[in-house]
Amino acid sequence: MTDDPKKDAEIEARFWAALRKDMTVMLGLGTEIEYRPMTAQLEDDQSTGPIWFFGNRESDLVEHLGTGAKDASFHFVSKGHDIWATVSGTLQVENNRAMIDKLWNSYVSAWYEGGKDDPKLALLRLDPQHAKLWKDGSSLVAYALTLLGRDPTKDYKDNIAEVSMR
Repeated sequence: MTDDPKKDAEIEARFWAALRKDMTVMLGLGTEIEYRPMTAQLEDDQSTGPIWFFGNRESDLVEHLGTGAKDASFHFVSKGHDIWATVSGTLQVENNRAMIDKLWNSYVSAWYEGGKDDPKLALLRLDPQHAKLWKDGSSLVAYALTLLGRDPTKDYKDNIAEVSMR
């Protein structure tokens, strides 16, 4: 873990940029509901939560949420494998029509025959509270450091950040 708040902030900024670009996470409710791929939706240029997901009211995930908030987490790997993350927080159904209108796009509409008024549509809100973030730890770099007689774990500790997202 880094002991440098600037380094943590830099890794966190890279996480938000990667999530905005790549968007696919594995979202679940721990041991209650298995993890499944979901598309994270962010508002504009945000660098904090909430993180939004469109779901199906008939899925076990949405049914399990019911009307309350539950502890949830997601795992994320950027397409270039330069950022890895585990993010935890609370997840709830929040069918905010203004937010549905704001986040709606052609990719989302393909899943809902009735459009924004589809009875199966559920907008989920994840309020992130904590994240563990890893910046690229290439095994090739680790191998090269080993050849030079250096311990790669010492160099890599500055590429891991634990951040509060409250």
